[in-house]
Amino acid sequence: MLNFFNALKRVLVGRPFGNDRMAHTLLPKRIALPVFASDALSSVAYAPDEILLTLALAGAAAVTMSPWVGLAVMVVLLTVVASYRQNVHAYPSGGGDYEIANSNLGKGAGLTVASALLVDYVLTVAVSMSSAANYLATAVPGLHGSQALIAVVGVVLLALVNLRGIKEAGSVFAVPTYIFMASILGMTAVGLIQALTGHLGKAASASFTIIPQSGMENGLAGLAGGFLLLRAFSSGAAALTGVEAISNGVPNFKKPKSKNAATTLLLLGVMAAAMLAGILYLANATGVQMAGDPAHEFLLNGQPLPEGYIQNPTISQIAATVFGAGSLPFILVVAATGVILVFASNTAFNGFPVLASILAQDGYLPRQLRTRGDRLAFSNGVLALAAGSLVLIIAFNADVTRLIQLYIVGVFISFTASQLGMIRHWGKALRVVKDTPTRLRMIRSRIINTVGFCMTLTVLIIVLITKFEQGAWIALLAMLALFLIMSSIHAHYRNVAKELAVDEDSSPRALPSRVHAVLLVSHVRKPVLRALAFARASRPSSLDAITVDIDAEETAQTIQDWEKLEIPVPLTVLASPYRDTITPIMEYIKAMRSASPRDLIVVYIPEYVVGKWWEQLVHNQTALRIKTRLHFEPGVMVASVPWQLKSSEDARLVQDARE
Repeated sequence: MLNFFNALKRVLVGRPFGNDRMAHTLLPKRIALPVFASDALSSVAYAPDEILLTLALAGAAAVTMSPWVGLAVMVVLLTVVASYRQNVHAYPSGGGDYEIANSNLGKGAGLTVASALLVDYVLTVAVSMSSAANYLATAVPGLHGSQALIAVVGVVLLALVNLRGIKEAGSVFAVPTYIFMASILGMTAVGLIQALTGHLGKAASASFTIIPQSGMENGLAGLAGGFLLLRAFSSGAAALTGVEAISNGVPNFKKPKSKNAATTLLLLGVMAAAMLAGILYLANATGVQMAGDPAHEFLLNGQPLPEGYIQNPTISQIAATVFGAGSLPFILVVAATGVILVFASNTAFNGFPVLASILAQDGYLPRQLRTRGDRLAFSNGVLALAAGSLVLIIAFNADVTRLIQLYIVGVFISFTASQLGMIRHWGKALRVVKDTPTRLRMIRSRIINTVGFCMTLTVLIIVLITKFEQGAWIALLAMLALFLIMSSIHAHYRNVAKELAVDEDSSPRALPSRVHAVLLVSHVRKPVLRALAFARASRPSSLDAITVDIDAEETAQTIQDWEKLEIPVPLTVLASPYRDTITPIMEYIKAMRSASPRDLIVVYIPEYVVGKWWEQLVHNQTALRIKTRLHFEPGVMVASVPWQLKSSEDARLVQDARE
């Protein structure tokens, strides 16, 4: 079975790369853009939906404010991009927001940022994949209702692609990402031409009447209206997620790393802003309307909508209006959008493992997360991210509107902390640098980061106020839990290091007074004789053999076989009136320890090496339980003596032949 899994792993993941292939994984800008920017670019697929859904609560008049809400989002996006261009030049090591906060604001702030980013990465995969499933259901109506299953399959496939390596994943994602960008910008251009020439039609949903939510009959007037505008803005701010991934992934760029990362950031900001502006303009011009519950919030000619009405996403409605439903350009736009939403999750699959590796190196996460796998990707981080996102998709049934309420809280916490950290970074640098041109460049960078800090802090406050009751508290609770878990892991590693530090008492010259060897015997067979030979070869101070009397007849046979071979080692029979194997052995070992506390006891256990998975179920189970108990006994060591069964030899020959 083990060989089967190894063969399956090679098929799915590929042959392992040596360390000399590390340069092979570095990305040029044309590949880095789809790898690291697909999340932010793809947000135009669901950010406009969330803006329109929120404004619809106040009626059709409120929906006309969507372009202005989008403009505010674009201003924040471009400001954050400009700020992060300073970050990648100042901190090119790949720690991103975590490193900046940790270095300039303290370990507590760094861990807070790390917790926020890890949670946000998991949500990125869940939201993007759920949105992709919804678009697929739009293109294939028969799949409606199966979005959660589609999203789960998508996460599994994406994890497999990333296990093959970052460059391989980037090559897979590059073409679809550029097709998506071309299709959205092309649709925007065609729509603008139609609008200028008076040929732009109206979306099917434009004829619907929106029923305002109770208390919102006056539209956006008053305090409630202002609050709703802020809610729409905070939902649209999802367009900013993914910007931070480039600062975390600077080491993956080809040289000059910082310059290439900064250029990729600029391209990301311009393209995302242009596409978001185009979608919101066309949505407003074609009269696209969205509702959280179309059956109860829409009327058609004064009557509820027909039963079975399926609300299509904004881009689908615009594409149907501009190109015609079912046309080839329509299918291209919808298909490209669905694919990019799947690939948007790849941004998290690149950011999460790298950040987890850095945190593991610093002792905040299990050490297994810091090492690269067969294909030089951080495989354990990829698997951890996939598992977390699958839990969310299943728990929320791939409902984008519910999931997005948890979203962006974490990323704006990291945005705000990193910008404050950069302000302090430039302040410390200015106290040292005397060169005038360099000082002017630093002052300019500090101004940009200061503007970025003020803007992201404002957005964070808005997000917390408007989204807390809608689900943001869940994300905050997850961040707190992760913060406490990482703090506990760090404390554990620190205590273990202190406990295991070498001192005078642990000098290699401090040998035990004597060594007592104990051989466990069940039957007198070849494995027992091999273990006996190994025990005698170690020349212990004393050597005892013990067997537990579970069955009187078998015990008598064991004693007879032992005496027949004239083995020069005494065999002690341990009574077991309750037919328990482990307890008599532990009592025997503890009695030896009590009699000679300074002596070392080595217990030799014969074990079978098997070649088939089911053979492990019928062998070595008692030995495993005994070893587990003995590992908790101070002054006791366990020596497993293997005996290779024929099936293990066959398995080894098959493995050698494959290699």
